Amino acid sequence: MTPISRSGAGRRTLATLVCGALAAGGLAAAGATALAPGAASASSHREAPLISGTPQYDNTDVYAFVSPDKPDTTTIVANWIPFEEPAGGPNFYTFADDAQYDIHIDNNGDAQGELIYRYTFKTHRKNGDTFLYNTGPVTSLDDPDLNITQTYDIDLLRLHNQRLVSKTKVADDVPVAPSNVGKASMPDYAKLRHHAISKLAGGTTTFAGQADDPFFLDLRVFDLLYGGNLSEVGRDTLKGYNVNSIALQVPNDMIRESEGQPIVGIWSTTQRRDARGHYSQVSRLGMPLVNEVVNPQKDKDKFNASAPWEDAQFLKNVTNPELPKLIEGIYKIKAPAEPRNDLVDVFLKGVKGLNQPPHVRPAEELRLNTSIKPTMHPKRLGVLDGDNAGFPNGRRLTDDVIDASLQVVEGELVGSKNDLGDAVDKNDKGFEKSFPYVAEPTSGSRGALAKGTTSGTDVRSQLGDALQPAGSGSGGSTDTVLIAGSAAAGAAGILLIGSGLLWWRRRMYNRAY
Repeated sequence: MTPISRSGAGRRTLATLVCGALAAGGLAAAGATALAPGAASASSHREAPLISGTPQYDNTDVYAFVSPDKPDTTTIVANWIPFEEPAGGPNFYTFADDAQYDIHIDNNGDAQGELIYRYTFKTHRKNGDTFLYNTGPVTSLDDPDLNITQTYDIDLLRLHNQRLVSKTKVADDVPVAPSNVGKASMPDYAKLRHHAISKLAGGTTTFAGQADDPFFLDLRVFDLLYGGNLSEVGRDTLKGYNVNSIALQVPNDMIRESEGQPIVGIWSTTQRRDARGHYSQVSRLGMPLVNEVVNPQKDKDKFNASAPWEDAQFLKNVTNPELPKLIEGIYKIKAPAEPRNDLVDVFLKGVKGLNQPPHVRPAEELRLNTSIKPTMHPKRLGVLDGDNAGFPNGRRLTDDVIDASLQVVEGELVGSKNDLGDAVDKNDKGFEKSFPYVAEPTSGSRGALAKGTTSGTDVRSQLGDALQPAGSGSGGSTDTVLIAGSAAAGAAGILLIGSGLLWWRRRMYNRAY
């Protein structure tokens, strides 16, 4: 396929089509043929009944791109735990201790992983006698006031035909960046994040911790296709929510087969340990939104637990997708002719001459040509707009995968030219210029100030003016504590008196009868 230049001018904001684009395209990989053994790929935000109840194990997105500031390396970002409410304490967001978070790399196009970077986490607690995540302002990752911390190990597994060849520990007890509780608890969160970036041997860099969810889209397609009349379009549904991110930057030479074969396929999986100590796959992700919209309810959990060579059972969901028919019925936009073999070519094999490996086996992987240099001015529609460094050649954080995939699914490559999209063209927060690139997480103290206060001041207690803001008056913060204690004791005394009166009245009532 020759990249098609699209200006994006005059785009139709038909968000209805949004999720099916990726989904219909990506899943075609699954059943195109019987594939050789290999770990599976696909999922998204709360896409299947079982995984929606266990968010610690739920992959949300995978990104893979040649690092813009270090083009001899590839950066992979994989996210878990969808819809993290920033103020969701006291139990904030941790990776699971009983899981294996795996990043798979297929470097020869055979639909099997030759490399697996395996992340495993351990949670540490300093004080079990408090409900607090932190007991004071946190200024470092080893701060005594940070009550709940995590560390992780990384093992590099090398495989051949899915048989383990070697296993090497490449990182041990690396600290995780904590959840961003708020400005009082973490006055310099950027410093904490920076200290969670670790350089490893061989030019590899790693990060694990909370981040702003980089996926931007309008997810309200589920309200009967955006209200049935496009009354609900153009809002970034993930704005303000965080995720837990794993970011890995590795030299290109470490992951590609050779200089002559620079194309790699990438996906992530989660394995959960059961009571017997055995691990089983519960989530998988390559292309975004695959299992969320394309698969019907009866197939979603099965797909998350299955492997690529078993995915022929889902082929009809892709070659005869449901969503274009719904769109045609509601919005009268004619669905492209079936079967959708164009989706198989683009999303499962890679673009010929760009990111399709020789002798490729169709499979759902995020395929990246590591020899394509990054551009200084990325275009959000990637290859569709002539930017070969973008989606579906890998996936950058700035790529508008919804609009690009939507246009392909609605027939861009088979003569149905269109500029469809969901009217959400960029993330609400800017991305970083260097590793790990994802934006800092939204703070738990992001809300509006209390009534009658201004920035930098304390909130007055409704007990009255006797309770002064901390640091004010002659007594300072000590007096505030004493006054607050007195007020609390007074309230307790009133409560006791009230309880005594109720007891006396009840006793007199019982005597009367």
